[in-house]
Amino acid sequence: MPDYFFFNKGKQTVVLERSDADAASRLTEQGYEKQFEEVSATDEKHALARFADIRREKRIDHHNFLAGAGAMPLIGVLTAVAVFLFRKK
Repeated sequence: MPDYFFFNKGKQTVVLERSDADAASRLTEQGYEKQFEEVSATDEKHALARFADIRREKRIDHHNFLAGAGAMPLIGVLTAVAVFLFRKK
């Protein structure tokens, strides 16, 4: 299976095989940014689908992290209040 990497410019994503260095340099000259993700797939369509899955999971992880970051201080405050109340008795 060939390896693919991705270039983004705005909302447009271009898929290239790793061996296509000429096209990669042309895209860079046109203002496309090479993305960090690289995947192995049977063809460009499957590579783009995998890229979309990776990005979707990254957004979900980011959302879950922010949700946890907001809830943890609240849990800490509630725990401190509970400890204070139990020690008072």
